[in-house]
Amino acid sequence: MNMKNHYDIAIIGAGLVGATMAAAIANEPANQHLNIVVIDQGNEPVLPDLQTEPPVFDARVVALTHASIELMQSIGAWSTILEQRACHYRYMRVWDDEGTAEINFDANELQQDSLGVIVENRILLCAVLASLKNFDNVTLIRQQSIDGLENIDAQDKQEEKIKQLILSDGSRVQACLIIAADGAHSRIRELAGIATRSWSYDQKAIVTTVKSEQSHQFTAWQNFLTTGPLAFLPLDDASERYCSIVWSVDSKRADELMQLGDVEFMSALGMSFENRLGQIESIDKRFCFPLMQRHVVDYIAPQLALVGDAAHTIHPLAGQGVNLGLLDAQALAAEITRSSKRSLSLADESILRRYQRERKRHNLELMLLMEGFKRLFGSRNLAARWLRNSGIRKIDSIKPVKKWLAKQAMRI
Repeated sequence: MNMKNHYDIAIIGAGLVGATMAAAIANEPANQHLNIVVIDQGNEPVLPDLQTEPPVFDARVVALTHASIELMQSIGAWSTILEQRACHYRYMRVWDDEGTAEINFDANELQQDSLGVIVENRILLCAVLASLKNFDNVTLIRQQSIDGLENIDAQDKQEEKIKQLILSDGSRVQACLIIAADGAHSRIRELAGIATRSWSYDQKAIVTTVKSEQSHQFTAWQNFLTTGPLAFLPLDDASERYCSIVWSVDSKRADELMQLGDVEFMSALGMSFENRLGQIESIDKRFCFPLMQRHVVDYIAPQLALVGDAAHTIHPLAGQGVNLGLLDAQALAAEITRSSKRSLSLADESILRRYQRERKRHNLELMLLMEGFKRLFGSRNLAARWLRNSGIRKIDSIKPVKKWLAKQAMRI
């Protein structure tokens, strides 16, 4: 399709999942005939200044698994990320605040250089968007939201079925396939009338960057408190003292913590972390947002698919939300490539059905697992506390089981 407003695929949202989706499709030689448009309501992101002293980090970070790293490598973004700033973590330590059990993971035990990589959101996104510029068949439209979604009737049976998007400036964009990567409050999902099941955790997540007295030891730390999990994620490999924190706490307690001054908050944070890295010496601006679990009833509709947060959001205790979205993008791109190789129409229902079958099952399994973890570690029941401590201790002592768990986490 070569008309100015007519594309084969329209991706709504140029965030991490949407931009990666476009690159993953365009990167395949079989898809070179496809014209892709990415529509986003925001401005072009700007890389953080990496030369400031002390360093300033993006409050939002992504803990990339090995599977996500391989995807970034395949679309040509990984070398750009490494040229900027990223921190490989080699160890993971998880413990129960009200018990004595602890489980430790070591990349060496898996014959790997690292368990994963912590990358700031803006650095990751800018690298993916830079890779998009290498593809002549991708068009990026910015500062446009979606006001409408319509079906265009084919003039005859030989023509492709078309979806039409009405943009905020009144212009129209037509495409055979619409991919919604427009986040948890997806406008496309709303316009398509796709139902969701959602519930509040009655918790909020506080995120910020801290500098600790001692080295982060290239370790991802997670303490399961009864009020919610607290994670320290290593950010730098220079001073080794900067960490991104994600502190999920009951909503009332989160509001109280946000009202504290920096000194009082750092003290409360250090106590909750058992001061495992010594004193908290400095802290950046704090951000707080409510936690919801959301999952759509259907990932697909005729000529439309949802990916990433538009389809599912999970509790951040495992830090896997972005990785699941990237796996969505990879799976759907693979189905589109398969259709190109078989000369199938993008309107062919089998493309989207296969995508939904693969990703819905996997995402549901992980969501149920995370819900189980949250309830188990959030329980103050003595039997539950004994069970989780015994379980953690047992897993840490059985190397094959621990090795299997670590490998699963690396490829989520």
